[in-house]
Amino acid sequence: MSKSRHLLSGTDKMNSGINLQGSFIDFFQGLGLPYGTVKLLWLPLPMLLLLLGATVGVLVVVWLERKISAAAQQRIGPEYAGPLGVLQPVADGLKLLVKEDIIPANSDPVLFTLGPMIVVIPVFLSYLIVPFGQNLVLTNIGTGVFLWIALSSVAPIGLLMSGYSSNNKYSLLGGLRAAAQSLSYEVPLALAVLAVVMMSNSLSTIDIIEQQSGYGIFGWNIWRQPVGFLIFWIAALAECERLPFDLPEAEEELVAGYQTEYAGMKFALFYLGSYVNLVLSALLVAVLYLGGWDFPIPIDPILQLLGIDSNVPWVQLITASLGITMTLLKAYFLVFLAILIRWTVPRVRIDQLLDLGWKFLLPIALVNLLLTAGLKLAFPVAFGG
Repeated sequence: MSKSRHLLSGTDKMNSGINLQGSFIDFFQGLGLPYGTVKLLWLPLPMLLLLLGATVGVLVVVWLERKISAAAQQRIGPEYAGPLGVLQPVADGLKLLVKEDIIPANSDPVLFTLGPMIVVIPVFLSYLIVPFGQNLVLTNIGTGVFLWIALSSVAPIGLLMSGYSSNNKYSLLGGLRAAAQSLSYEVPLALAVLAVVMMSNSLSTIDIIEQQSGYGIFGWNIWRQPVGFLIFWIAALAECERLPFDLPEAEEELVAGYQTEYAGMKFALFYLGSYVNLVLSALLVAVLYLGGWDFPIPIDPILQLLGIDSNVPWVQLITASLGITMTLLKAYFLVFLAILIRWTVPRVRIDQLLDLGWKFLLPIALVNLLLTAGLKLAFPVAFGG
């Protein structure tokens, strides 16, 4: 038995990152390469896969935003850069890539450069815990949800750093607004997630999805946590600074907020981070409340009724592909809702924004958490006791 087989035999409930790693190592060891060399070849692949997948997701969302926004305003949208304008996001990215990178004369160049990086890196790292399918997750750590909450609290530091270092009054106001907004909405968001964690008895995203499986759409957490779902979605939109919560970069008031002095790739990092965060939030809503890869109709009873063995490789391949499709469909449906909200709900004032977070969402999130705890004690079967 090879060394990689020993690594794989430790537990029956393996995450797909390790499964993919084991298959990769076994394949190249079969070609005669030493274990250490194969391990070095494997190390950059998950990072490249993560960057590639997130970037492609952003390109799709940017195109969808342009087309859906155009439809909401009864116009055409991008048409000429590729069929139906699908290459327009690529053209935007290339334009930002070749633009001159300007650093203001009186700014702090170190903080000015570090700000966009601190905003983007935690968002990309958060994709490590997102299960796209039953056997497609980069890392299934036991505290995945806690890791995401911790990483999401780092981004406001980068926003505040960018606004302060720009030496611009609009940038400083935008950075201060971004920090205040993130602090206001992280607390109710975390409390909404804790209610789901309490029902699932686990901080692992894989366990949370498996706790919802077996009953199709009726087993999803959205029915047991409707208030938590609304709190999470509102707080996620505020964290992503989407309308009606885009106060940190309100064009009519602050030019572009903390982004005012940025150009070229530094501005592109903010642009990328915003859309990557939107897709991440939609994926996490799908994982926490909409069953992740789970089908609206339970698939195992259908396979048994048809006399099909679910352990056959080709059946597993089809169900895995459908599971990934379900996760993406749920996520992009939520992205569609976020885009519609942008063009149907007016921007709130900064005092209304903070009041909504501290005086409305926070008390409701606390009551929802306590109510979930009480219902779990009273009805342990229905609420994961």
